[in-house]
Amino acid sequence: MATPGEFHPAFEEYWECIFELGEDNLEIAQVRIAERLNVSRAAVSEMIKRLQGGGLVATDGGIRLTPEGERLGERTVRRHRLAERFLTDVLHLSWAEAHHEAGKWEHVMSASVERSMDELLGHPTTCPHGNPIPGSAYELAVLQPLSETEVGQVVVVRRITEELEFDPGLLEFLEASAIQPGEAVSVTSISPDGTLMVRVGESFIGIAPFTSERILVST
Repeated sequence: MATPGEFHPAFEEYWECIFELGEDNLEIAQVRIAERLNVSRAAVSEMIKRLQGGGLVATDGGIRLTPEGERLGERTVRRHRLAERFLTDVLHLSWAEAHHEAGKWEHVMSASVERSMDELLGHPTTCPHGNPIPGSAYELAVLQPLSETEVGQVVVVRRITEELEFDPGLLEFLEASAIQPGEAVSVTSISPDGTLMVRVGESFIGIAPFTSERILVST
């Protein structure tokens, strides 16, 4: 598919997507990959065949990465999340800008730049949205969806899952609302349709069910 150690960005997008879907315990189906990457089902089917032929994906009992595919997926995700951390912490870009730019950086970052960036940032364990950086000292914690929080309960935001990063305008909304890792929020009411009203500092924010189910918190 490429010379040793070199891959076309299109291939990297696929194994990154499959890695992230598995990370969030989502079913890895062609339709979900197509939605995430904004491509046709036919394009996904063709690429899966090519990745399977290259020994990077297996399709017995569903789509999954082989050990080599897992290694490459981990590497791409690591570089993306390190880049996001650099772009927000050092260059002070917004979450949305950082996510967009990191999608480019992940394909061109060398191993030496990756090591230097990690060192400069102090070996971070998560991206700005709280998702773990592969290969870091991240420790798994017991988290629950914000949607399971009861009225009056105070929780701390820990992760904005990857699924929300692909919803147009949502990262901007969450960042502007200060709904970000480390922030304490309290649920003040729950509407019949499942919308949560939460208090963040002195502000009251409405969060739709789709979003609250994908924001992970700790009690």
